[in-house]
Amino acid sequence: MVREPVFAGSWYPGNPVEMNRVLDEYLSEAPVEPGEAFGVIAPHAGWVYSGRVAGAVYGCVNVPETAIVMSPNHTGVGSHRAIWPVGEWKVPGTGLEVDMELADVIKLEAGLETDTFAHMREHSLEIQLPFLARRRPGLRIVPICLGRLSYKEVASIGRGVAKAVRASGRSVLLVASTDMSHHIPAKSARELDQMAIDRMEAFDPKGLFETVRKKSITMCGVIPTTCVLVAAKELGATGVKLVRYATSGDVTGDNREVVGYAGLVIG
Repeated sequence: MVREPVFAGSWYPGNPVEMNRVLDEYLSEAPVEPGEAFGVIAPHAGWVYSGRVAGAVYGCVNVPETAIVMSPNHTGVGSHRAIWPVGEWKVPGTGLEVDMELADVIKLEAGLETDTFAHMREHSLEIQLPFLARRRPGLRIVPICLGRLSYKEVASIGRGVAKAVRASGRSVLLVASTDMSHHIPAKSARELDQMAIDRMEAFDPKGLFETVRKKSITMCGVIPTTCVLVAAKELGATGVKLVRYATSGDVTGDNREVVGYAGLVIG
């Protein structure tokens, strides 16, 4: 099974040479040299808006042999716990093979369902892949798309992912794809997003999940982010650090209705 790059040429460059030029520019903005990490939390809007935040994050970490990439389900199509189990995801100029063996174990341990349909028109996972491929040619991935789930369900998936990773013996990077507040004034977005960022930096997955719900923060990827935090903690991670925050207003100059973008490293 091959997943074509549906959003290349619109959300990010479709020409491989131009795409890699832009990637290198974004990755060069990392504030520190690359180091070991358990995971990253990165935005997924069109690169003109969120690419510099994503690049700063990915430039901070060494990308190992496999990445488990978790995204929200924006379309509402398909399973709410969908894993893409085999094949390849294309990005301009290259492709990322699915780590079939690890995907099989994760599916079992985390209670996921084989469902490629949920992934077909979902942008938030695809947007991460060019960054990952640029940082680690030959990288293999496990694509997971998560929809409406309770905290109990999300935590169970996270623990299952961690169990599968430990059993595999693989070196893995956990990736959570999320944007922050959507279509509100910049001042309000920064205030609300800081509440969520505080919970992430406190390494408090349940607190993040509950804060987003109670404060009506429109963080579209709170479920995959919570799941990644749970899994990383199970695997021995001890801290989460904000690398960069921005809003679409920083690009457009219009702060009346913005989307927020946060990039964090889990170490």
